[in-house]
Amino acid sequence: MPRCLTMALATVALALPLVACAQVSRNLPMNSLRGEVTFGQPPEVLLNGQPMRLAPGARIRDHHNMVQLSGTLAGQKHKVNYTVDSYGLLFNVWILRPDELAKRWPSTQNEAATWTYDPINFSWIKP
Repeated sequence: MPRCLTMALATVALALPLVACAQVSRNLPMNSLRGEVTFGQPPEVLLNGQPMRLAPGARIRDHHNMVQLSGTLAGQKHKVNYTVDSYGLLFNVWILRPDELAKRWPSTQNEAATWTYDPINFSWIKP
């Protein structure tokens, strides 16, 4: 019995670091905006219902912050944070997790101009 208890405690002690690393928080850039993207045939997407194109070399990050190819996401709709390049093309896309969706984030440039960014909590404060 004591040997079983020792083995169980050792297993739990070894598994604890895995739980701590299960979800690392992402620091989304403050110049990103929140929206909904429906992926079509690359490079076509719908951003908030409006047609848009992905930039050459666009980076799409999934829930685990791993890069996804746009072709594998065809037909899927996701809540995202995104940045647009100087040509008006969608450049960086982060598919959001539920904990990130819970944070308030501006969806337009006008909202970003009137809201206040809190760099400590990586969130926005609506006036």
